[in-house]
Amino acid sequence: MEITPLIITVIVCVVAFIAFVIYAVVKDQKRKLATGTEEMIGKEAVAQTALNPKGTVLAEGELWTAIAKGNRIAPGEEVIITKVEGLRLWVTQKSEEKEGE
Repeated sequence: MEITPLIITVIVCVVAFIAFVIYAVVKDQKRKLATGTEEMIGKEAVAQTALNPKGTVLAEGELWTAIAKGNRIAPGEEVIITKVEGLRLWVTQKSEEKEGE
């Protein structure tokens, strides 16, 4: 049986495809999981309504009910998520968070 250039090309393509699949699987397994509400703690959000102490914030592209710790927060102010409880976020003003560090 004679090995033709067509057979060699097919074998090379199959080996390259298998190598790519193995690389993609290994890369995906090393990726850090980023799910769950625990990942939101420490991230920034923007107040959509006044938080006095309860209101709405935009976090991770979604609207959330939020409760402000401390002072009243005006719409448009940036806040830091400090706690997630069910479908509610507990937040503080971004400026207060920096002062406490």
